[in-house]
Amino acid sequence: MNNITKIQLGQNGPLVSKLGLGCMRMSSIWGGPTPDETESIATIHEALDNGINFLNTGDFYGAGHNEMLIGKAIKDRRDDAFISVKFGAIFHNGQWIGLDLRPVAIKNFINYSLTRLGIETIDLYQPSRMDGSVPVEDIIGTVADLIKEGKVRNIGVSEITADQLRVANSIHPISALEIGYSLADRQIENELLPAAKELGISVVAFANTAEGLLTGEMKAPLAANDYHSHFSRFQGENLIHNLEKVEVLKQLASDKGYTPTQIAIAWVKEQGNYIMPLVSMSRRSRLPENIEALNIVFTPEEMNTLNTTFAIGAIHGGTYLQR
Repeated sequence: MNNITKIQLGQNGPLVSKLGLGCMRMSSIWGGPTPDETESIATIHEALDNGINFLNTGDFYGAGHNEMLIGKAIKDRRDDAFISVKFGAIFHNGQWIGLDLRPVAIKNFINYSLTRLGIETIDLYQPSRMDGSVPVEDIIGTVADLIKEGKVRNIGVSEITADQLRVANSIHPISALEIGYSLADRQIENELLPAAKELGISVVAFANTAEGLLTGEMKAPLAANDYHSHFSRFQGENLIHNLEKVEVLKQLASDKGYTPTQIAIAWVKEQGNYIMPLVSMSRRSRLPENIEALNIVFTPEEMNTLNTTFAIGAIHGGTYLQR
């Protein structure tokens, strides 16, 4: 078993692996084909074998398929896995149509999730984002009630503001903040990241390669049917400018003998002991390289090169997360 470093979720929370496994790509999210289920389950098993115990999903990933898949994978290994579930996003025919964060809906969502996962308690339960339609107090208060019922162990939040995070934590201790964070998306360093650190809340950082921008494999112009082209950072002159920045990342990665993706993950890892890179995978072949990223160390000069090249605002166009 690989001795992967552990981090503590929240001030008094459980120990989880420093690297998290995002399971979203194991299901059809945007209407495409469903990945090979046997390979997906094997990927989860191998991750667990290597000490990666943090499994991240959403009840809306594949309309429940993702939870059922994880349920199959952990059927005889419940104690090896820490299950993080997001709720609240509403999809129809593969299209995101809004949020439902009403207390009555949350109480409905949790029971479906527990059934699909085949477990009695979800380790980390969190609204997928907040839109102001329901007070933060009501959302977090409802999940706190689920803790009293034994259906949830820890509360997380995702894609919220620093002010919302403070309110949520005042209602019930928040263990984790799930948020997009990468060299290309550093806006959270202004307010949200300092707030999480101050409150003792761990950060589960997804989109470490900014949806492919930092892999070093993207080229301009994109194909007309490439879904990335819907977002301004991947369009026209923006993409050309952004890929020039990526060339610096590619050179540094080459000099160190790693891939740009590994360097991007390692940079996130280095931002604090309370920060976990969450990497989406659906194939076992991806595991070794992503695990190896945890062992990468940077010289002060290398870190300065990355931080200067990818300073806040250096990437042109809005974040790919903006809808």
